Amino acid sequence: MGWVILVLVVAVVGYAIVLYNSLVKNRQLTEEGWSGIDVQLKRRADLIPNMMETVKGYMGHERETLQAVTDARAAVQAAQNGTPGERGQAEGLLSGALGRLFAVAEAYPDLKANTTYLEFQEALQTVEHEIQLSRRYYNGAVRNLNVSVESFPSNIVANSFGFTKAEYFELENETDRAVPEVSFAR
Repeated sequence: MGWVILVLVVAVVGYAIVLYNSLVKNRQLTEEGWSGIDVQLKRRADLIPNMMETVKGYMGHERETLQAVTDARAAVQAAQNGTPGERGQAEGLLSGALGRLFAVAEAYPDLKANTTYLEFQEALQTVEHEIQLSRRYYNGAVRNLNVSVESFPSNIVANSFGFTKAEYFELENETDRAVPEVSFAR
């Protein structure tokens, strides 16, 4: 009888260790994912000032659009140590301002033909793609961690050792959420 109890205790402790290690792994994957997002966001922020200098020469009288990008970039810099939600909101504003900048740039044929501008535009598109991939990885890691933190019996181990849910990273960009308008006019 004593052996049965000992085997049960060892099995429960062993299972708790497996759950703890799983939680640690999920937390580390979440931190790795956030680091990947952070690297891409910094790359984008570093590209913007140089691109703005190129654009200013062509779009001098588009001060409102240029100022919106500058202000949004400043907001991103201010939110660097914020939560994923705060960062997502600031980054969404920057994405929207950059989108407006590119839309306005379409009216300037000389700018659209400038190789430096085209290189910056391509670099920003590449970084935006990398941000999207990093965001997917991070949000997947957050989902796995949150499921582990909330699911029974791992939630007992999570609560005992102070594991908490992580916050998803979502870019708050109104144009991404807008429903396209479809018209079947003749």
